[in-house]
Amino acid sequence: MPDATLRREKFKSFYTTIRDELLDHIVKEGIPLDAVEWYRKNMDYNVPKGKFNRGTFMMDVIEIFQGRPLSEEEYPRAAVLGWCCEFYQASFLVFDDITDFSLTRRGQPCWYRNEEVGMRSINDAVVLEAAIYHLLKVHFRREPYYADIIDLFHEILYITEMGQMMDLITAPQDIVDLGKFSLERQNLISKYKTAHSYYFPVALGLAITGIPPPSQISSSSSNPYEVAKTILVSMGEYYQVQDDFLDFAGPPEKIGKIGTDIVDNKCSWCIVTALNLATPEQRKILEENYGRKNKECEGQVKRVFEEVGLRRVYAEYEEIAVAELRRKIDGVVEGEGGLKKEVFEKFLGKIYKRDR
Repeated sequence: MPDATLRREKFKSFYTTIRDELLDHIVKEGIPLDAVEWYRKNMDYNVPKGKFNRGTFMMDVIEIFQGRPLSEEEYPRAAVLGWCCEFYQASFLVFDDITDFSLTRRGQPCWYRNEEVGMRSINDAVVLEAAIYHLLKVHFRREPYYADIIDLFHEILYITEMGQMMDLITAPQDIVDLGKFSLERQNLISKYKTAHSYYFPVALGLAITGIPPPSQISSSSSNPYEVAKTILVSMGEYYQVQDDFLDFAGPPEKIGKIGTDIVDNKCSWCIVTALNLATPEQRKILEENYGRKNKECEGQVKRVFEEVGLRRVYAEYEEIAVAELRRKIDGVVEGEGGLKKEVFEKFLGKIYKRDR
């Protein structure tokens, strides 16, 4: 079994420790057993089903900055922080699926679509987020960087929800207006809604390995947080374009969900790119069929995507984006107690040419 797979499985196996700690706490608080069981179902259904990119990446970051593997004593606390990243992502996705009326997520029906769940899922998403702050308090409140990691979670929540707001007002599902779509708007949505979440694990790794917080570093050019943000937000934008393309071109059994960007009227990279390439006749087809919850309309849109050569354009985009990312990574100045190029190379290696 490859080393990366072993590391991922070790991280994944720690989930039950985190879950049981949270369940034990609410049992001791006198929460009734039916509520405890609901909490368990909520966590088991939504948290440990993803790719674990953010959680495992944060673990990698700590080891790279330390210059050595985590010891057996260090691993559990680092894993708690990694799983806090996964709880954050799970909470956001539960909300996102409700607002998008999505059908599947991570190879199963979206949580809200389970008959016994419905709109209870709104509270369930909040509960998953609240679990983060309980775990941080229990495991990190005596650490000098405790306030810094709390601030990071608050910051990423604020930024992500701004992105979600822009996404929802740009493309409401009941009003289709492709005139509002542009590459600039798509970039802005992806930057806020997705891209910052890839800077987040590195910022956490910097904080807990003793790098002073951004507020204590005067120069932005030598501020490791700002350097990391510049690279990783660009990497997150690339990741979102991948996601948009896979929503159109990826088989559901591989990507773990049924692509719904077309029927959900999403301002995705695919539609804004197709609009820029389309003939007047093709644009008319897109305007008449995009955002309609109809299989035939969806098929018409996909046909135009194929006609304008979206697969070729995406392949060209990917090579240009990755070359630019590698140029930025090559420009990182390494130093003792600072950033390491390996951090960015490792994450780029995880996502380059991904197909799920």
